[in-house]
This record gives sequence, structure tokens and C-alpha cells, in this order.
Amino acid sequence: MAEKKRVKYLVVDAFAESAFKGNPAAVCLLDDDNDNERDDAWLQSLAAEFNLSETCFLTPIIGDFPRFRLRWFTPVAEVDLCGHATLASAHVLFSTGLIDSETVEFDTLSGALTAKHLKIDDEIELDFPVVPTFEVNYIDDDLSLFSKALNGATIVDVKATKKDILVVLSSWEAVIDLKPRLDEISKCPCEGMMVTASASAGSTFDFCSRYFAPRFGINEVIII
Repeated sequence: MAEKKRVKYLVVDAFAESAFKGNPAAVCLLDDDNDNERDDAWLQSLAAEFNLSETCFLTPIIGDFPRFRLRWFTPVAEVDLCGHATLASAHVLFSTGLIDSETVEFDTLSGALTAKHLKIDDEIELDFPVVPTFEVNYIDDDLSLFSKALNGATIVDVKATKKDILVVLSSWEAVIDLKPRLDEISKCPCEGMMVTASASAGSTFDFCSRYFAPRFGINEVIII
């Protein structure tokens, strides 16, 4: 029996300067898209075994400049876009010497994404698509469900994206102290629920936000 090819992977703590903090993602390096052992079911099974909010898979695309196919999986489903796992992927490519360039392009379900390594500050700059929000005339039953899902928190505004719901609360503290009811969020007409508010006066930040997607096996995207 032929030995199965091993898959190289790294777990990267995005948005952190030390281990065991930030937002972890598993970055798996694949050889090509034609490996029958690495079908979608296998990718999903591996993501479930890592059991992180995101596991991503990088496959090189032959060409004149560094380009990779990039796919993201939660423990239960593939998703169209993920910021911290893209940052983790770029970090792996730049920091391990896998590419000899300060720019890399990713071919994804959300189109072409670009990452640049800014050597002066040793930072990574990502060029992401804008996800538009739009007004929705939710019926009273929907608004009641949102309020129940957020444990009675005061809702200032509700908007939607193509797949998610964006809920604005009254204050930064309300977002931080929120104890959502995940079972009720699962009943809402969305893939995930973003909860946000403007930062407190004097803060160095503009806003704070939290994201819940229990339908996709992510109770909350945690950043420590």
C-alpha cells in the first residue's frame, strides 16, 4: 500500500504578539488540487478535527508571481471569507520563506485578495472586498427574536449583509457584557450575527464588535 502524503500545517495566533493569544487558525499547505485524497469531505473532516474557528488550505497556482488558492473551513462548513485566517496564511508564506516576494495573491470564493509584507514595520496589509450592508424592514417577530437572542439587550439599529445580521447596541459596555443565547441566534434568519457599538469616549478605538455563528460551529470568534 502506497504511503499517504503528509500535509504540512502550522497553527498561527493572528492579532497577537505571543503564543496562546489572539485568534488561532490552522494553515494547511497542499501540493495541488488534483490529489484525490484531499477532496472536500477530507478538507472538512480535517477542519472538524482541528476544531478551530477556521482552518484554511493553501494550494500553489503556477504562474509568474506568487499566487495561491485559499479556502476556509469552520468545523462544520466552508465559508466565503475569513480575515484572520487570511492574515495567518500570509504570515506563514512571508515568514517561512515559502515565497520570495513581498506580495502574494489569493484566489478565493470572494475573488482575488492581496497581501503585502510591509518590511519597515514588519506588518502585513490585506486588501479585502467591502461587504455592503443594507436596510431591511424586519417584522416585529424578527425583532423580538433578535432581542431574545441578545438576552434583552437594547437594540439601536439592525442592518443586514448578504448572509449576516449586524446589530448595533447602545454602548461599548453593552457589547462587552453581552451574554447571548446561542440557541436563539441559531433560529435567526442569518448565518452569523455581528454585534457592535461605538467606542467609549476617550478610547483609542472607533468601535468594538463580537461575532456569533453557532450554525457554523462557531459560538463566538474569540480574540484573547
